[in-house]
Amino acid sequence: MSRARDLALFLILAAVWGSAFMAIKAGLAYFPPVLFAALRYDVAGVVMLAYAAYAVDDPVPRGRDEWAVVAVGATLIIAAYHAFLFIGETDPAVTSAVAAVIVSLSPVLTTVFARAFLPSERLTVVGVIGLLVGLVGAVVLAAPDPANLAGGGTVAKLLVLVAAASFALGSVLTRASDADLPIETMEAWSMLVGALLMHLLAAGLGESLADVSWTGEGIAALAYLSIAASGLGFLIYFDLLDRLGPIEINLVSYVAPIFAALAGWLFLREAISLNTVAGFLIICVGFALVKRAALRSALRRYGIAG
Repeated sequence: MSRARDLALFLILAAVWGSAFMAIKAGLAYFPPVLFAALRYDVAGVVMLAYAAYAVDDPVPRGRDEWAVVAVGATLIIAAYHAFLFIGETDPAVTSAVAAVIVSLSPVLTTVFARAFLPSERLTVVGVIGLLVGLVGAVVLAAPDPANLAGGGTVAKLLVLVAAASFALGSVLTRASDADLPIETMEAWSMLVGALLMHLLAAGLGESLADVSWTGEGIAALAYLSIAASGLGFLIYFDLLDRLGPIEINLVSYVAPIFAALAGWLFLREAISLNTVAGFLIICVGFALVKRAALRSALRRYGIAG
């Protein structure tokens, strides 16, 4: 029963986070990109802070080390990741599926940064090959035109890749910290401070509420991203993280693109290209090579591998 529950929650999380790319794409028709991301985390931060107040004894960070972790999360995991992602998705060439597949490189990029900042996590030769395979998948997905590298969505796809790298680096730096800060508290305050940083960036870019078209579709996209993708999504994530561990829950990055592609096709009539499918499969192979031992161990626990 517990396994069935975990599987159901895992699929719900993949569906919610995968379809979030479609909601971003839909909402960008009505909101400036960085302001859209900031408004999303205004709401999500309040939701998460309320959950942190319920779930932990002290929902407020204490001391320099704990606030340093919040600063890393706010800057890299929330502000940089979402600003680059939302700006990248303004390009028509970056469909919901393409954005989700590029972001699915995060676990591979996390391993790269872990090698630099967490010396105990060393890569074997096969692991290095896995990283290279993952990067090949990203290149296949981006499909750059050598005659016009600034066109065809290449720059926008690179921005999404920078977003994925920001998230991966932020994850490693927070993991490397010695601060004993509950993850619910870290996420809540990272969202709130990250939202503030994005509001400042939006103002610097000349984005304002006067540029927002308050339509029913735009409000629905904002509500879905704030409450379902961020609020509900992170609650499920924390629940599964506690029982499954980081390796198994990381696999959600490889299931989410399937839901992103389906949601984009159903609601936005986005086509699914051969490059998107090929890039996704190659990235999955790279991830499997990097995390082969952990995956084998997880499969044994479920009686799938001998």
